[in-house]
Amino acid sequence: MSRSYGRVRILILLAFVVGIFAIVAPYNAATLGLTASAVALFTAAVITQFLSGLRNRKQSNVFDVVADFIEKDTAPGIVATGDGRVISQNAAAKAQFKAANRQTLASVLDTQFANPGGILFRLQARATANGAAREDILTRSGHIRLSVHEMGPDGYVWRIEQIAERQAPRISGDGVQLPMLMAGRGDVILFMNDAARLLMGTRVKSLDRVFTGLPVVPGVPIEITTAEGPKMALVAEVPAGAGRRALYLLPAPDGQDVGKGWQVFQELPVPMIKVAPDGAVLSFNRMAAKLIGVSLSTDVHLSQLMEGLGRSISDWLSDTLAGRSVQKSEFLRLSRTDREVFVQVTLNSITEEGKQSLIAVLHDATELKSLEAQFVQSQKMQAIGQLAGGVAHDFNNLLTAISGHCDLLLLRHDQGDPDYGDLVQINQNANRAAALVGQLLAFSRKQTLRPETLDMRDTLADLTHLLNRLVGEKVTLTLSHDPVLKPIRADKRQLEQVLMNLVVNARDAMPAGGEIRIITECTTLTEPLVRDRVTVPAGQYVTVQVNDDGVGIPPDKLQKVFEPFFTTKRTGEGTGLGLSTAYGIVKQTGGFIFADSTLGIGTSFTLYFQVLDVQPPEEKPVVVKTPRSAPKHADGVILLVEDEAPVRAFASRALRLRGYTVLEADSAEAALKTLEDESLNIDVFVTDVVMPGMDGPSWVREALKDRPDVRVVFVSGYAEDSFGEEQTKIPNSVFLPKPFSLNDLTDTVHQQLH
Repeated sequence: MSRSYGRVRILILLAFVVGIFAIVAPYNAATLGLTASAVALFTAAVITQFLSGLRNRKQSNVFDVVADFIEKDTAPGIVATGDGRVISQNAAAKAQFKAANRQTLASVLDTQFANPGGILFRLQARATANGAAREDILTRSGHIRLSVHEMGPDGYVWRIEQIAERQAPRISGDGVQLPMLMAGRGDVILFMNDAARLLMGTRVKSLDRVFTGLPVVPGVPIEITTAEGPKMALVAEVPAGAGRRALYLLPAPDGQDVGKGWQVFQELPVPMIKVAPDGAVLSFNRMAAKLIGVSLSTDVHLSQLMEGLGRSISDWLSDTLAGRSVQKSEFLRLSRTDREVFVQVTLNSITEEGKQSLIAVLHDATELKSLEAQFVQSQKMQAIGQLAGGVAHDFNNLLTAISGHCDLLLLRHDQGDPDYGDLVQINQNANRAAALVGQLLAFSRKQTLRPETLDMRDTLADLTHLLNRLVGEKVTLTLSHDPVLKPIRADKRQLEQVLMNLVVNARDAMPAGGEIRIITECTTLTEPLVRDRVTVPAGQYVTVQVNDDGVGIPPDKLQKVFEPFFTTKRTGEGTGLGLSTAYGIVKQTGGFIFADSTLGIGTSFTLYFQVLDVQPPEEKPVVVKTPRSAPKHADGVILLVEDEAPVRAFASRALRLRGYTVLEADSAEAALKTLEDESLNIDVFVTDVVMPGMDGPSWVREALKDRPDVRVVFVSGYAEDSFGEEQTKIPNSVFLPKPFSLNDLTDTVHQQLH
């Protein structure tokens, strides 16, 4: 109303000033223009006054309706404008606040609040943004709920409600309730129980209003702000899910007698142990017994319950009692045999009847340490994978040169030659070295797979003879198949390697003999299977179980069996690569592998492979194929690009022996320089993938712009997956992994030519 009145006054004043200028103007045109402006301003003032009167009458009607509505309300209600001027109030407000002669809302509430202006401004701003606002406030006369609703552009309805004090819930035993704060993300306080409200004197919204220093460390004394001034308290923290945590405020162990309050700790949902200076357990609460297990009892030394400090438990206790402890808390591993549990332990010294003792506050840190172990394991596997990839590349180049030149020598020696046996030994050991490099690539999941459609029954039938030879005479191998077993897609050679590794481990776990059972089944998961930090999606799977009756694996070792170089065997009996290789092959295939074991009973490894969705074959006309004759090598021009001189020398000699014309280049740049001669007619590019400078796929794409019909053979010591995307973009290209033999190279080139 006042703003509209001010606008009208300004318009009339402007019209008056413009009219004076019109009278004194020296020119008729100026006089006419200024006169018209003055009339327009005066007309605008009249219209504004008229519209303001309509709005005022409308708003007055709204105020009257609201005033009638709240008149019979038992809680005090007040209608006020945006600037706090009281329009009307109900009978309850007049009776409670004796506010008949008070003109502003702040003056009405000054008997209830020490600073009503700040509270009213905060609530009104929230109501303007959201339409309504409410806040519970602790005052001298008790709890008051102040709420406000916006009604129109310049009106608000306020309601003041007295909240009855609730009876604080009791804790069984001594009737003491501990102050509790529920904190969310960003240290926002979501809830305070009655004991916490009474301790603080009001409802607080963030942890920095309670604690003088953040972050809050559980089990460590910290200063808090209370209604009676700063106090020391011991904080116990309990996770509440969804990023929330419950903080309990306990009496600080500042030297006073706390023995009488120990019964409160029995009901506290935080594991706590009272420990003597020599480390003997004096008492503990229910949560500590649940966390530590049956080994927890009085008079047991703390060192028998937990381990992994890096120094003796006695030294840790002595430092805490003497105040020399620098680190407030320690991460320890509980000495449980059933499962692995880590705890964060905080020690605090207390005095009880003149004698010193310690309070140990425990927090289950198993999930935290598990995530940390996962991260460390992933970092370790990544580092080992990078190392394995680099080592494999260099070794494969060496092995290609060794086995290749050995093949060239074998061409010039027959079986009757005295050197023939030595050459065969060199060739066989080179192949064994290549298999070891393949294992390195397997557990780092960087090997080249050749997946195909497999039936596990056929795969195991082909492998049974070899497996029976591996297990020996003391161990019996039995196979059991699901009668309806669906096909899967995997690399047969690598899958056989997995089964051989599992069977060999099962054999070694039964030195006195026993039975190894391989069971295949078709399993349908109606919902995802979650175990060992892995989620197996719902669907159809072919499972392969390898069970033995061996000595079993301890629970603390079971989580490490798939780590590379981890082995429980003596030196010389195993490398620790068998299970890690199996794990890498299964994961790279897209499957899952799990281990279950019980000491003294046996171990079971379970593999999950997703069932291949086989489409029914389309009926096609029968085409009679003429038998293909054995491939014969013919003339052709090969451009060989290889930066390793020994590999290049072997490959060029092997191709020339088969009748090909070979042009050599030691780099991609040299190859492109050779191709500048347009008279050269090249049939096949044989090129390494990784080379100094321009790599293989890059120079081949450049060369194919002018020679689009040339076919390509990529060779590399790295896995095909490392550049599979690049190869698929290049037409008429195949991949040949190193190390390759003389026949592998020449047959691949021949197939590309024909």
